Amino acid sequence: MATARARSTMAIVLLIALSTSGVAYSLRSGNGLGVCRASGYLPGKSGNCNPDNGSDCCKDGKKYPQYRCSPPVTASTKAVLTLNSFEKGKDGGGPSECDNAYHSDEEKVVALSTGWFENMARCGHRIKITANGKSVYAKVVDECDSVHGCDDDHNYEPPCDNNIVDASPAVWDALGLDQNVGMVDITWSED
Repeated sequence: MATARARSTMAIVLLIALSTSGVAYSLRSGNGLGVCRASGYLPGKSGNCNPDNGSDCCKDGKKYPQYRCSPPVTASTKAVLTLNSFEKGKDGGGPSECDNAYHSDEEKVVALSTGWFENMARCGHRIKITANGKSVYAKVVDECDSVHGCDDDHNYEPPCDNNIVDASPAVWDALGLDQNVGMVDITWSED
């Protein structure tokens, strides 16, 4: 009798813990583990957007999804590679989050979506990016902000999607990719 009561108590404690952690939501029917859904929507505000590298500029009144999470990182994480200049005065906005510096387009550097950036935990890490049958290593120097945007700090661009590796022209060149395309499916992993 005491064992059955202890099991019931443990089951209730476990259910309470799961329901408050958000894990229970991902276990419900129709929600696979690792699914990252929009956490809100940012109202668009247009401004002085630099359209270099095919930047998507915010439009007044349009609602843009915000993400505080990204898909799980694996040995071969699927992502979308976008093109970004990290040089001062170009389409990347302000200085890089990790080192408060600008970076030459000749450097192999990237920004990761908010969830993958992990509050600067991946700053300075090298990641391996694979596309077009080639691989290249690049250094994480910035966050591709998936929550904020449509302001001067973000070049009046909307928040990034939750699966973005925003790369310098040097990364695109090393992979033999056409920069005019602007977005390419890739995989990446931690070095």
